[in-house]
Order: sequence, then C-alpha cells, then structure tokens
Amino acid sequence: MAVTIKDVEHIAKLAKLEFSDAEKEKFTHQFNDILKYMEQLNTVDTANVEPLSQVIDLQNVFREDAVQPSTPTAEALKNAPAATEEHFKVPKVIG
Repeated sequence: MAVTIKDVEHIAKLAKLEFSDAEKEKFTHQFNDILKYMEQLNTVDTANVEPLSQVIDLQNVFREDAVQPSTPTAEALKNAPAATEEHFKVPKVIG
C-alpha cells in the first residue's frame, strides 16, 4: 500500500496542518520509505514464536503485605500545628 499525495493532504487536514507542494511531495516519499522499511517485518519467520503479553519478565518489587502496629495517636499528632486529643484540626475549606 503506497502513500499518495492525496493521503498526505488528508493526514495534514486531520492534523490541521498546511504544507507546500514541495513538502507534500517530500512527506509522500518519507511515508513510503517508512512503509517499505516496515515491510521487512513480514519477512521474519514467526511460526514457532509464542505470543507474549509482556516482553520482559515482571516481578513484584514491593514488600510483602504484612500487618504491623500503627503509629500511636499521640505520636502522630505531636507535630501537628493544631489538634484535639484524637484528631488533626484543619481550616474549613467548604463554605
């Protein structure tokens, strides 16, 4: 499938771009060169290649999810600019 100047004009219209005739000619050749290069993929023998969902072996890099004691309330509130005995005090944000 070769790219024509009409295809380049259509792509330019979709992208809301304007090109001179020389640029359209240049892009037509460049698109066709790209397609010719991509055609090389059709020559690769993939008969014995299994499909992949990932190209690299992914591993979980996070720690195990283990139950741990939480920070005591007094410790969590000690550096708060405003707090009650059990809660952070924050300015009202909804009127």
